Amino acid sequence: MEQTKTIAQAARGLHGTVAIPGDKSISHRSVMFSALGSTPVHITNFLHAQDCLSTAACMQALGAAVMFESDTELTVCGHGLHGLQEPSSIIDAGNSGTTLRLMMGILAPQPFLTTFTGDASLHKRPMGRVIKPLTQMGAKIYGRAQNTKLPITVVPAGRRLSGMVYESPVASAQVKSAILLAGMYADAPTTVVEPFTSRDHTERMLEAFGVHTVKEGTAVTIRPVESFTAPEAIEVPGDISSAAYWLVAGAIVPGSSLLLKNVGVNPTRTGILDVLRAMGAHIALQNERVSGGEAAADIRVETSALHGTSFGAEIMPRLIDEIPVIAVAALFAEGDTVITGAGELRVKETDRLQAIADEFNKLAPGSVEAGADSLVIHGGTKVQHASCFSYDDHRMAMSLAILGTAGAGVTLERPECVNISYPAFYRTLQDLQQ
Repeated sequence: MEQTKTIAQAARGLHGTVAIPGDKSISHRSVMFSALGSTPVHITNFLHAQDCLSTAACMQALGAAVMFESDTELTVCGHGLHGLQEPSSIIDAGNSGTTLRLMMGILAPQPFLTTFTGDASLHKRPMGRVIKPLTQMGAKIYGRAQNTKLPITVVPAGRRLSGMVYESPVASAQVKSAILLAGMYADAPTTVVEPFTSRDHTERMLEAFGVHTVKEGTAVTIRPVESFTAPEAIEVPGDISSAAYWLVAGAIVPGSSLLLKNVGVNPTRTGILDVLRAMGAHIALQNERVSGGEAAADIRVETSALHGTSFGAEIMPRLIDEIPVIAVAALFAEGDTVITGAGELRVKETDRLQAIADEFNKLAPGSVEAGADSLVIHGGTKVQHASCFSYDDHRMAMSLAILGTAGAGVTLERPECVNISYPAFYRTLQDLQQ
């Protein structure tokens, strides 16, 4: 495994067309939901990355047939909504919080025991925000640190879960999804009310499987479900979280022009487009279309003169994963950028607020100040070459690589973590400089 990688400054800009890998959130759900159906589902543009492969392995362990035809194409067939089987050993969720949290929602109503483990990073991440509401529905879930951390065991509840109205203290698609998925098996309707609307991939894919949800403001309700009607095929759009690195690179690397193909532009995910446009980025959507209930488009981005901006909690659910690379854009903008309401970043794969401050300040001393839930980025700070640590966090590694590409280069320690979501990232970055 490569211990360091040196990224050079892009002397002639970035040029070309990028085929964006499949959306991670939708890839997870396509496999999970297909495994709850009883007819084969052909999935294309699946994200062949460690997190999504963890989900595929989990569904196989629970009795579903998962057959890969290529890295990005597979067929999944389950045994119906009540056809999951008790796994023969402990299930490993790897680095994937999405896998673990959504699977707890699916497994809480099942009549068998499941025990989860994961990697060192996932063992540190808080699961209480999902376990608490599921327990209120009658689920029996036990874990380390007062039922908040891995390893976690889900045991049979002994009765149907109870439908409920849950006022979520956080806007989280993973929390919402876990409750809605458990609600499919409940004895009455289940409603999740969020402070702000989080991404809605679960609701959209449930519709594709014939399950209707009702949305009123920031509330979503699901009724007990008897069966899934699986579609014959699901085409996964490109992941806007992966496109984010090229959106920022295209805007800040001098002399750049990029066309990003097949990017998912679900309105609950496009906060980065809003922020970059507010900063003055030249971004144009082309060939807009809808596939499987998900909006997609090709996106053109060109070098732009950016200026600082401010945004906070209300938009955070629409761009939480993009904050590290948005901070890169802010570093190359004129003036300060102020980000608030981002406390969620302290419990991601690493404490991303602190990691951004520590690593960016190596490359641009004095450029970033981190608060309890905030970042202040001083644009226009002089950038130098430095050696930076990835924290084994894929989003930190890719953001630092883009910073180095736009700046004076960077040497990344532990660069291989990009395989979590974007195995082709470094090769694509090199190709765009040819």
